[in-house]
Amino acid sequence: MSGTWNSSEKFNREAAEWDANPQRRAVALTVAKAIITATSPNKTMHALEFGCGTGLLTMEIAPLVKTLRAIDTSREMLAVLKEKIRTSGIESIEASCINLSSPSECALHNSSFELIYSSMTLHHIDDTAGFLNRLSTLLSPGGTLALADLDMEDGLFHDDPLEKVHHGFDRTKLAALLHGAGLEVKSFETIYTFNKTNRAGFTAAYPVFLVTATKKESATRDNE
Repeated sequence: MSGTWNSSEKFNREAAEWDANPQRRAVALTVAKAIITATSPNKTMHALEFGCGTGLLTMEIAPLVKTLRAIDTSREMLAVLKEKIRTSGIESIEASCINLSSPSECALHNSSFELIYSSMTLHHIDDTAGFLNRLSTLLSPGGTLALADLDMEDGLFHDDPLEKVHHGFDRTKLAALLHGAGLEVKSFETIYTFNKTNRAGFTAAYPVFLVTATKKESATRDNE
């Protein structure tokens, strides 16, 4: 089984108009505030954001940490982010096109981060358990993982029925996967709720959680 579903083309098509969606901007700001509150990012931290997209979250977190590696599989999304970096003058962000799920991807093999985070990305990744194990190897002992994503949903959240995604996550099952990756869950909290008319024509509530987990100080780095 592959580690990720290929949705790069979809996001490449949508990149130019991505930030025009007001709810998307609101979600990013809410997630950013929740991550900042939960993880207390500071200027000693090297951070990794996967699935960074156009950088709505990136630009909120970057000023608070020492360095931020922002990665995505969509080159068009990254092009938008790189323009934001250029105009902002923030020099601590390195934006790269990297598929973190690919076993052959070696760009980060020797890297280590005190903070790894994402928003609404995990449900796009096929092999959740394998991916969390990969993230664990990149996390420094004592470091924090913060993931914002959908609670288990009715399968109608995404407008395209053919889009390959997980229909959210059961919190207990996700906590077990995090534990299996050598991480200790610190908190689960609901941080946002989408109220949207789904593709069946019904208005429904879709909660978004933030889960934070830490890697034990005594943990040793696994071989990749």
